[in-house]
Amino acid sequence: MAAQSSSNRGGWRSGLWGELSAEFLGTFVLLAFGAGVVAMTVAALPGSGRTADPTTIFQAAGDWLLITWGWGFAVAFGVYVAGGISGAHINPAVTLAFAVKRGFPWKKVLPYMAAQLVGAFLGAALVFLVYYQAIGAFEQAAGITRGDPASNTTFSIFATFPAPYYNGSWVGPLIDQIVGTMFLVLFVFALVDTRNQPPKSNLAPLMVGFVVVAIGMSFGANAGYAINPARDLGPRLLAWIFGWGEVAFPGTVHGGGLNFTAYFWIPIVGPLIGGVIGAYVYDFFIADVLKARGEQPDPDVEPEGQTVEEVPESGARG
Repeated sequence: MAAQSSSNRGGWRSGLWGELSAEFLGTFVLLAFGAGVVAMTVAALPGSGRTADPTTIFQAAGDWLLITWGWGFAVAFGVYVAGGISGAHINPAVTLAFAVKRGFPWKKVLPYMAAQLVGAFLGAALVFLVYYQAIGAFEQAAGITRGDPASNTTFSIFATFPAPYYNGSWVGPLIDQIVGTMFLVLFVFALVDTRNQPPKSNLAPLMVGFVVVAIGMSFGANAGYAINPARDLGPRLLAWIFGWGEVAFPGTVHGGGLNFTAYFWIPIVGPLIGGVIGAYVYDFFIADVLKARGEQPDPDVEPEGQTVEEVPESGARG
């Protein structure tokens, strides 16, 4: 009765809607800082007079390092914001992987994904609002007409595209997204596995951020390392609404050295496949070995990726 009374006092915040609000805000933070750092690199820094000229971008590896570290911190802060309520999946691929291999309730999968998508859309909208003048100034200086193939440069602030060397093939970018997300989920599972060596002192979100930095540095150039369907689709839809047209959705560019058609589905399907593969790989090579050796969950480490109500008293699910 006491628990029921407490639940009633909490209202909608005590149940699924509270978890969805956390997923929404966590993903909003992710995109606000992630897309924000790309906007800084592509439009704001050149236009502010802090580079050689108003159209100077990506002339050195330092620009890429700025973006990889920016996205890493964006992920870490998003997980810190939402982790205590929803487990901070902030990524449909992570949600699916937890449902497939960690007992996350299937009835919550689509609601979580919807909250993540809305959060990503509105996080990108905030970046568009803040950098509206900077983006416009860059497009004017570079002679870019939004919606033309050349506008892929400013579109890249919001979503991803494949490198020119793929020459329109979807196979390479799809493999890239599968591999990148496989590593993301594999490392997330390792970081929250209390039978293994999870970080303590609430450092797991920061370590997840470092994972994203590493993936960006090692696998980012092929296709922009979306590794998150909501992170790509939400901002892609925003860019489509605000004038980038088919460059944004369905993701078609023929010109300016680029050649790809209807690319939008690659950063959706690839991460969903890769996330599930990463979950199975981790369990086969590590988690099942730990269980076979009789390792017990560490009671002093709070598992992540689950809500408080879903965590068994004995520790994390195996």
